[in-house]
Amino acid sequence: MTEHTTPVASPPRLTAPRTDPAPVADERQALTESLDYYRRTFELKCAGLNPAQLSERSVPPSTLTLHGLLRHLTGCERWWFRIQFTGEDVPNLYYSDDDPEQDFTDLGGDVDEAFSLWHAECTRSREIVAASSLDQTGTRRSTGEPFTLRWLMLRMIGEYARHIGQADLIRERIDGATGE
Repeated sequence: MTEHTTPVASPPRLTAPRTDPAPVADERQALTESLDYYRRTFELKCAGLNPAQLSERSVPPSTLTLHGLLRHLTGCERWWFRIQFTGEDVPNLYYSDDDPEQDFTDLGGDVDEAFSLWHAECTRSREIVAASSLDQTGTRRSTGEPFTLRWLMLRMIGEYARHIGQADLIRERIDGATGE
């Protein structure tokens, strides 16, 4: 007796043009290209989804959403590059002492505006990197300790890499799409 099986369709694959970091590069190029690669990867994880899907929670009780990750990464760009590294006097985004998790939990507002703000913060971060030495220091507000731009870029690469892993799982849950 032969068992009949129905072929299972492969999940959709996320694919889009993206440039890998150069495999042979100096330190600055390697850091900037790697960070931009992860920024672009995050953007690809969100591509083609409508606002409701971007705000869809992963798995209860988690509050993780792609929209929340977008808000969080926007806030990280501003907090680390503008507020702590350069000392710019700009307000925190999506954070208050009364509601420190609002980047993840308060998903009000227009998603397109959130992407525009993220793009603007990434652009400002790139300008700061271009104008600074890797050995230049900023100051951690929590401890008063200095940190170099080199350390900050490594930290941001790690921040994006961690959240892209989460975004992978959220996206696969939403529509089955994997890849990139």
